[in-house]
Amino acid sequence: MFHNYIRNAIRKASLSVKQSTRFISANQSKHYGSSYEGDGKTTAHILNNDADSGLLINGISEVGFRLNNNITVLGPMVIFPRSVLSWCISSMEDINEESLSLFTILEPSIEIIVLGVGDTMQNSTFYQRLLPFMKKHKINMEILPTEQACTTFNFLNSEGRYVAAGLIPPQILQTTDDDLLRSKLRYQNLYETSY
Repeated sequence: MFHNYIRNAIRKASLSVKQSTRFISANQSKHYGSSYEGDGKTTAHILNNDADSGLLINGISEVGFRLNNNITVLGPMVIFPRSVLSWCISSMEDINEESLSLFTILEPSIEIIVLGVGDTMQNSTFYQRLLPFMKKHKINMEILPTEQACTTFNFLNSEGRYVAAGLIPPQILQTTDDDLLRSKLRYQNLYETSY
């Protein structure tokens, strides 16, 4: 009789363990199943290769910009999500209310203007000079070195924001080992002859 009591206690304990295990695993699968329901493979999406994302900046040099549709723009440019224009300025000093007037006449109005001012912003009064324009037209403006401005424009454009950028090519580019390797490979493929 004592053995039956122990057997029943063990059986009840094992049933409750099985039920609690089933309960925990059901909660775990429900929790993890909702966060990712793919086939278990990690995927990456390159925005600049997606035609639906609009215009994005793929490359930058001292003379201009290369866009994701393989168009090269020489000199300063104004870029919108679906169009690009040459910008008739030569330096950061030329950016004023007149050169920014294009951004004020657009409908719907622009959420943010990203200004790429070349290498670095050395003139601290530049922002103060543009502040009245920003307040008058209720336009948000981000003023950055051009390399960072290109990245910011790409990010905001890929989010679907109504963004525009006015960009001046930098005079000095910071190159990495990866940049040098890509350039060598591009030129090697360009000059290879097929037999």
